[in-house]
Amino acid sequence: MASELRVNTLKDAAGNNSIATSFVAGGSAKAWVNFNGESTLSVRDSLSISSVTDNGTGNYTNNFSSAFAAATYNTTGAGGGNLMYLDTSYGYTTSAKTFRSAYPSSTAGNITLADANDVNTSHHGDLA
Repeated sequence: MASELRVNTLKDAAGNNSIATSFVAGGSAKAWVNFNGESTLSVRDSLSISSVTDNGTGNYTNNFSSAFAAATYNTTGAGGGNLMYLDTSYGYTTSAKTFRSAYPSSTAGNITLADANDVNTSHHGDLA
C-alpha cells in the first residue's frame, strides 16, 4: 500500500532549524559520485549514478540512473592528486554527463588531460 506525506516545512527533532520542503527537493543534488579515475576506474560511492565510463586519459562520463528533465542541469566537480582542473562545460545529455580532468600546462591557458585519483562530481536540476 502506497502512502503519501504532505508537509510544507521540515524541522529537526527539537522543533528547530526549519527548512521548506521545496528547498530540499529543488536544492539537493540529484546525482553525485566519488571515484578513482587512475588505472582501473573504481567508484567509491555514488547516488543515482548507474556507471562511470572511462573514455580515455582524463575523460569520463557519468551515466545517470534517472534522467534529468533537460540537458541544462548544473554540474560541479573537483579532483585530487595531480589534478587541478575539472572541465564540466560540455557533454550534457539528459542521461549522462561527459567531462575532462586536466592540469594547466602553460601560462597561456593550455591544459594537459590527466587521470585523477580522486574525482568528485555533483549534478543539480529537475529530474524527468
